Amino acid sequence: MHTGNSALLFLAAVLGGALNSVAGGGSFIGFPALLVAGIPPIQANATNTVALWPGSLASAGAFRQELSAHHDRLFWPFIITSLVGGATGALLLLHTPQATFTRMIPWLLLLATVIFTFGGQITRKLRQRQGKPEGHLLSAPVVLGLQLLTAIYGGFFGAGIGILMLATLAVTGMENIHEMNAYKNILATCINGIAVVAFIVARVVVWPQAVLMIVGAILGGYGTASFVRRLDPRYVRTFVIVVACAMTAYFFHKY
Repeated sequence: MHTGNSALLFLAAVLGGALNSVAGGGSFIGFPALLVAGIPPIQANATNTVALWPGSLASAGAFRQELSAHHDRLFWPFIITSLVGGATGALLLLHTPQATFTRMIPWLLLLATVIFTFGGQITRKLRQRQGKPEGHLLSAPVVLGLQLLTAIYGGFFGAGIGILMLATLAVTGMENIHEMNAYKNILATCINGIAVVAFIVARVVVWPQAVLMIVGAILGGYGTASFVRRLDPRYVRTFVIVVACAMTAYFFHKY
């Protein structure tokens, strides 16, 4: 691995881990960095998923108290749906020709950018109860269908799934943001975890880069989180959005 590429990937992982710890959007840094380092798109996507998964697992553990405090009849259906959807998305990626996925990259980045940029507004609107009684705002099959689509997208690409899941959880009637984040983190861990297994079995993970980025993401997530958390979250989100827009424009130009 070239020294310049190693430095690029390590710094991208540190920054991505730091962003994921406070605002999300780490994939906007890690995935393009792998492409710039010369990793083929499908391998880059798989490697990025593996690199960010330990941070997702740690985040899920950090919210275990909120998770145990809230029991919902959809918890296990959500888990099963996430595993099925994540596996389906990963298998779809593995059976997508490299050239086809390459042409999809700008559009996937555009979709993820739109989700990240406007997802908060969408979630807030969905959380407005509009005078409806307590409980689920949509029927369980509809909610699980939304989560299945989100999980498929997450297994296939992944950027922006946190915002999508917060929106889905909002229509179940959940309002406590800490409990919603607990659910989101455990479901993201399931989606990415089953995708990681599929990618490892298919041998599409580029391990030297993956290990380097895992170390960088852990350092970024835990070593710089205290500093990043002191920043205004609006500025952090704005930075992610600017980077996402720049990456999207770059890949539309390139491909």
